[in-house]
Amino acid sequence: MLGSRTTEFARGLRAVALAWLPGWRGRSFALARAVGAPHSGDLQPPACPESRGRQFSLSAAAVVDSAPRPLQPYLRLMRLDKPIGTWLLYLPCTWSIGLAAEPGCFPDCYMLSLFGTGAILMRGAGCTINDMWDQDYDKKVTRTANRPIAAGDISTFQSFVFLGGQLTLALGVLLCLNYYSIVLGASSLLLVITYPLMKRITYWPQLALGLTFNWGALLGWSAIKGSCDPSVCLPLYFSGVMWTLIYDTIYAHQDKRDDVLIGLKSTALRFGENTKQWLSGFSVAMLGALSLVGVNSGQTAPYYTALGAVGAHLVHQIYTLDIHRPEDCWNKFISNRTLGLILFLGIVLGNLCKEKKTDKTKKSIENTIEN
Repeated sequence: MLGSRTTEFARGLRAVALAWLPGWRGRSFALARAVGAPHSGDLQPPACPESRGRQFSLSAAAVVDSAPRPLQPYLRLMRLDKPIGTWLLYLPCTWSIGLAAEPGCFPDCYMLSLFGTGAILMRGAGCTINDMWDQDYDKKVTRTANRPIAAGDISTFQSFVFLGGQLTLALGVLLCLNYYSIVLGASSLLLVITYPLMKRITYWPQLALGLTFNWGALLGWSAIKGSCDPSVCLPLYFSGVMWTLIYDTIYAHQDKRDDVLIGLKSTALRFGENTKQWLSGFSVAMLGALSLVGVNSGQTAPYYTALGAVGAHLVHQIYTLDIHRPEDCWNKFISNRTLGLILFLGIVLGNLCKEKKTDKTKKSIENTIEN
């Protein structure tokens, strides 16, 4: 009996790891609202009759479905079955950690894993807070009526306890960092708690989400270096905020009808038919800030090549966007994970090329001295 349970547990761990790999076949189509993003709900994928049943699957949703039944509402509350939001929270952290690495070195794997764990926990905490604030709104919308709190699967008290557990674990992760980073990370908690309310009072809730979601662009660098370098961290943070305005505005167009009905606000409603012009402006600002990051951090050719690919991705994304087709908005939204990974790869390769450049410079200096 013990052997069979051990085997099942090992298979479960392997399934979770594979389910979170980017692009893994069978990943659930899920709209996470990016940590309970400021819209009315999650886009559910169309049900496939063939997939109903006990078929083996490695998607994140299938892993959650295979969990013990009493645990499932809590896993759905933290959107563990919908990892796209966690990716969008995590990627700015990877950019910062990659940029802070020593020339010629790979990013710190320990820090990448630590921030990955923190991203899962903080995204889950944000979703819990969002659903606690929005439970009355969620009950009025078909797509969100089955959220655990709105559906009554979890009580408000239970969600408070669960939130406390997530924040406690996240604090444990934060305490693994230096003192500067602990203070910096703790200071973001106010944003995490208050940004879900912004959709009630302003047409710019996506800006509040961007300020919250990209805190890792500051924290990743300080975790490696011990403090923030404003010449690198601030333009990186700004570029992340612009990026969030792009992808979350696209996502908000899926919810604009529901938002109007229940009285919520978003940049999708603010921009309307002028959305593409606004997104183009945000893209230019993002690329300009990332270029400044490259100059100030001494980046090399692979970084700027990746930056060109990011620019091409944004141009294609905005040019082909149909704001009146929710499925197209969804596809454009999730494609931003690829954009973030491209930039991370460019940072890593660009940093590795710094060593070659440094070696050549040293040899040149040595030759000059010898002559």
